[in-house]
Amino acid sequence: MRKLRTSADPVDQPISALHGRLADEPERDCPLCPRLVAFRAANRAAHADWYNGAVPGFGPRSAPVLIVGLAPGLAGANRTGRPFTGDYAGVLLYETLLAAGFAVGSYAARIDDGLRLTRCRIVNAVRCVPPGNKPLPKEIATCNRFLAVEFAAMPALKAVLALGRIAHEAVLRARGVPPRKAPFQHGAEHRLGNNLILFDSYHVSRYNTSTGRLTAAMFSEVVARLAAVLEA
Repeated sequence: MRKLRTSADPVDQPISALHGRLADEPERDCPLCPRLVAFRAANRAAHADWYNGAVPGFGPRSAPVLIVGLAPGLAGANRTGRPFTGDYAGVLLYETLLAAGFAVGSYAARIDDGLRLTRCRIVNAVRCVPPGNKPLPKEIATCNRFLAVEFAAMPALKAVLALGRIAHEAVLRARGVPPRKAPFQHGAEHRLGNNLILFDSYHVSRYNTSTGRLTAAMFSEVVARLAAVLEA
């Protein structure tokens, strides 16, 4: 098995200039989940010009905040190769991060739009796009090793923002925290030990925003509280 790098190693040097994949992230053609591998192959046959691979994280590992999403969107991150880029969810996420001072530049739904994260890093609980945007429990568990690496490789980490229940539970698994000790609830804050705080939000999906389950104001409020923790 390929060695996973620890926080003692240099971690902010991408081995792919275009997509910024770091050496301890899953390879673009990650073979670990057969169902996701087969879905990737089908997508490559249908859309040869798409990224169609395990999507690397976005943002510096020197950042104090880690944002964890569910999985790449089929025509979003799976197409562009950058988390939350190319579909509706990215509009709310990145506009909120820009307004709160976690990013600079502008979001134009392209990997070359010049957007740069400054005080946060974004990864998904599952790095490859799943059929129907619904990863299986086994796939979530298999990919959790890469989320654990992110925690080990971010020495200045103070807070985590989980977008949805699956991301929340993936964070708990990576940190070794039983779910019953930190149940998911929008707007909740959980102390995970080692001065790390987990913030919960509903996912920034089009479904959640179109149904009113999550509004821009609700999401901005969570991000504002997260920013306040960094300033305390």
